Amino acid sequence: MESIVLKLEKKINEGGKVNFEEALLLSKVKDIEELFKAADRIRNKFNGIKVDLCSIMNAKSGRCSEDCKYCAQSAHYHTSVEEYSLVDEKEALKLAVENEKEGVNRFSLVTSGRGLQGEDFKKAVGIYKFLKENVKIKLCASLGIIGYEELVELKKTGISMYHHNLESSREYYEKICTTHTYDERIETINNAKKSGLKICSGGIIGMGESMEDRIKLALELQNLEIHSIPVNLLNPIKGTPLENTHPLAQEEILKTIAIFRFINPKAYIRLAGGRNLLEGFGVNCFKVGANATITGNYLTTSGNKIAEDIKMIENLGLEVGIKKRTY
Repeated sequence: MESIVLKLEKKINEGGKVNFEEALLLSKVKDIEELFKAADRIRNKFNGIKVDLCSIMNAKSGRCSEDCKYCAQSAHYHTSVEEYSLVDEKEALKLAVENEKEGVNRFSLVTSGRGLQGEDFKKAVGIYKFLKENVKIKLCASLGIIGYEELVELKKTGISMYHHNLESSREYYEKICTTHTYDERIETINNAKKSGLKICSGGIIGMGESMEDRIKLALELQNLEIHSIPVNLLNPIKGTPLENTHPLAQEEILKTIAIFRFINPKAYIRLAGGRNLLEGFGVNCFKVGANATITGNYLTTSGNKIAEDIKMIENLGLEVGIKKRTY
């Protein structure tokens, strides 16, 4: 008799979508290798062998008004995170050029706070205009909860994608953040889509949520037709409410990524924060459905070197989206 894994793989290949009950069955299969291999085949069918590399710059750090329990930058908690105001255009350009030369596809400024406003937002627009004039790397932005008009203005600077995570399921979200709502996040995503931007939105796993929560998040992202889905692993930060959270088992992480691929067959499934918690910086994730990664450092933690990531990807028979550029 055909397994549920093969039945759902066939359904996806024929244009169907995996629902909650089906995804839950996938999470309980005994033959985990069959699940992993099928997820890899789905990745190859819909996305080929290209792996998308992106890098980020912590462009404004700390003193955030929001109370997200996982975050080192929240002003509600006492952490050792560095605090500084918005960087200038020359600092941003320096890092963008370095990453572009190394072969990274995308570069994003990420700012702390509920949402960039006022003079800071105007300054960010200026930085993006400056970057667009001086680099060829694709530009993304992660500036928090902002309105439609601001997103239209950002689009005009030349950025192609807006990042705004949902973080977890609707049900679990209220356990990790109380200063803004799930619907505010979805509204920001919809406004960004309306402005013509592609969307990068995912979440964090390992915060104490259940597999059911992760599946609900993946289905929410499916419903929103998200282009790029970053999967972060909680890296417990001393001073935050989640500092003593135990890490997920490696197999649980791989299973989650595989199920995300079944639910979102055409999306980039992107390894993000917490990769240092994975064996070999997540090499096995690229065998179970992942086809993108943040490379270099993250917001408040260290990451893998770009050259090492490219070597790892190519050793798997996959390809980075672009080759190194020379100037």
